[in-house]
Order: sequence, then structure tokens, then C-alpha cells
Amino acid sequence: MELHQLRYFCAIAETGSFSRAAQQSHVSQPSLSQQILKLENELGVRLFDRLGRTVRLTELGSAFLPRARAVLRDVEAARSDVVERKTSVGGPLCVGVIPTIGPYFLPSVLGSFSRKYPQARVTIVEEITPLLLERLRAGTMEVAIVALPLRVRNREFKSFPFTTEKLYAVLPKHHPLERQRSIPLGELRDSPFLLLRDGHCFREAAVAACNRARLNPNIVFESGQFSSILSMVGAGLGISIVPAMAIEKRGDCCFIPIQDERAVRTIGAVTLSGRSLPRACEAFLAHAGAKSQ
Repeated sequence: MELHQLRYFCAIAETGSFSRAAQQSHVSQPSLSQQILKLENELGVRLFDRLGRTVRLTELGSAFLPRARAVLRDVEAARSDVVERKTSVGGPLCVGVIPTIGPYFLPSVLGSFSRKYPQARVTIVEEITPLLLERLRAGTMEVAIVALPLRVRNREFKSFPFTTEKLYAVLPKHHPLERQRSIPLGELRDSPFLLLRDGHCFREAAVAACNRARLNPNIVFESGQFSSILSMVGAGLGISIVPAMAIEKRGDCCFIPIQDERAVRTIGAVTLSGRSLPRACEAFLAHAGAKSQ
């Protein structure tokens, strides 16, 4: 049973004529008649009595008509729903973010996104990168905001870079080097370091910058939050490295760009390759990318 057969059947019932139904359906009358015969053969009953030029529904045809109309209405409703969802932005959206980006990047992005797309229901998960990637693989999250590039072996994730930011050395106020416009990390080799703990991808970026400066950092404090580290630096317990977005207006710390062209961090979004993204996710990617510029 084909949908076009049901449409032809309903058109004949409404017009009372094969010829008028064919004209209304923009098909030739022989083709329409052939499709109705196929439908009747499949059902094993006559749907119409052909009385000369008059066409009337049989008893079984009359019983079949409301069912056929209901099927066509459901199909049209399903089509309209898909078209509406394709052109509108709404529904649930789960966004993951790493702790070294979330507090600085997401508030303004999510605020403006929610105002622009009030029908989108966004939930946030803050975790380290490996756990976010597991959620993407499991299909419980549509997109994650992380540091790029990912250190994965294959192309199971698709990346959307947003922006690149410089890394800064954080020194306590009144440090001998606080007035320098930029600083080689090698000049800090005798300082105690306060860094993010293992598992945070920014720690890898900070250690890599130290390695390029041939500096083996003496790590005396580890934390999962930049705010804790900055407070410890401000108390004079050591120095640290942070990305540009983590710079704060503080009276107890100074932030100096690191003299290393490779001392940068790229942030962006990742999704699972091959997964069809909902409209809300596509809109979020476009909005977040534009806001980060």
C-alpha cells in the first residue's frame, strides 16, 4: 500500500469522479485508475462501484475512507513537524566544558544564546577532557568545549576551533620581574611553581612551555582551580602559568606574557564524528564561535 494510492482514493471519494480526481492530483486518469486497481487487489475488496460516469464508495470503501484520511493526516503532521524542527532551534542540548574554560568562557555565551534561542534547554557538565570525550562517545552529550588539538589517535571527533589565547606567567606583587613586558620562563627556573593537578589539559600546556625553556618546574602546590592558585601566588608562595582568559584584576598578582610564540592555547568545540547534530547544537556552535572572536 502506497501513500499516493491513498491520496488518489481520497481524491476520488471527495470529487466523485476518476477524471476530476486525476486532474486534482496532477496525474493521468489511466495511471490513477491503475493505482486504485492495485490498491483494491491488495486489500482484496472493491472500494468503488463504477456506475457509468458515476463513482460511489462501496460499503467497505466507506469504512476505509476515514482510515485513509487519518493516515494522510498523520503523514502530513509528521512532515510538518520535521520541517518545523529543521528550521527552529529548541529542545534539549547538553554542553560539556573543561574547568579551565567554563567559568570564563561560558557565562556570557550561554546568556546571549539563551536569550536568542529561548526554546533551547541547555544543561552543562563541567569535567576534565577524557571524561567529556567518554560522554560524547556514549551519546549523552552533543558538544564539549575543550582545548585543541585533542590527543586522540583516530578521527572519531570533529573539532571547531574558536579562538587562540596567549599564556601568561603569574607573579606575586613586588616580584623582581614584575615590570617586564614579557618574560622568558627560563628566568623563573629557581621559583616554586603552583600548577593545576594532573588530568587537566592546561597543566600539559604549562609543562610543555617549561620544557621548551629547559626548565624543570619545582611544583610545590597543585589544585583543580585557577582561583585557588592565584590566591596562593598572591600570598607569595610561588608563581604560576595561566591562559589569558583567567587573568583577573588583583592587587596581589601581576600577569606577564610568556616570551614564547608557542605558549598559546586554542579553545574550541568537539563533537562525535558522523553524528547528526540537532539544530540547537548547530546554533550553539555558530553562536559560540562568533562570540569568541
